[in-house]
Amino acid sequence: MNSDNIADLKYKALSEQANGDYRAFLYDCDGTLADNMQAHKDSYVRVALDQGVEIDAEIIDEFAGYPIPAVVEEINRRYNSSFDPTEFEKLKSDLFYNEYIETTQPIEYVVNHLKAYAGKLKIGVVSGGSRKMIQKTLEVLGIADLVEVLVCAGETPRGKPYPDPFLLAAQKLGVEPHTCLVLEDGDPGVQAAEAAGMQWVRIDKVAG
Repeated sequence: MNSDNIADLKYKALSEQANGDYRAFLYDCDGTLADNMQAHKDSYVRVALDQGVEIDAEIIDEFAGYPIPAVVEEINRRYNSSFDPTEFEKLKSDLFYNEYIETTQPIEYVVNHLKAYAGKLKIGVVSGGSRKMIQKTLEVLGIADLVEVLVCAGETPRGKPYPDPFLLAAQKLGVEPHTCLVLEDGDPGVQAAEAAGMQWVRIDKVAG
């Protein structure tokens, strides 16, 4: 089965799972709309290695959805390193923005799902990334104009796995939390959705 057929099957399966009396769809970005997790892992590894610490990129998978400083704190704990989270975030973000972001590819069945419902339901993107990074990613994917509300790192008192980002997105969209469906690829996002009283779909678990 070729990749187009798989994407079609995943789109149909996702549409079935997302079928319900919803007023808004809230999408994560990295790993959900954007096929860029390997690039993110590579940029973490490169910044750490430049400062003399070799890290296993799989740690990034464990903490997908967390803000960069929180991931850096976990790296420090596991590797007994002393990275400054704010400095590391800047170095990592600059590297990703300058060398990786333009090559971002869509996760087609999720991007197609967003396109299909834009104008029919409210559309928000809720991410642990910076606004500059996520806005650019959405532009590269060609969907920035379809997103009505964007909630990014540092724009709520607490990030995922707390409910604050999703609750803010619902408030900005003018809908009740229980009428939102969250589309995510990581545990922190699912935990945040549940804490916000929202239904959710793990797009990486959608059968194709």
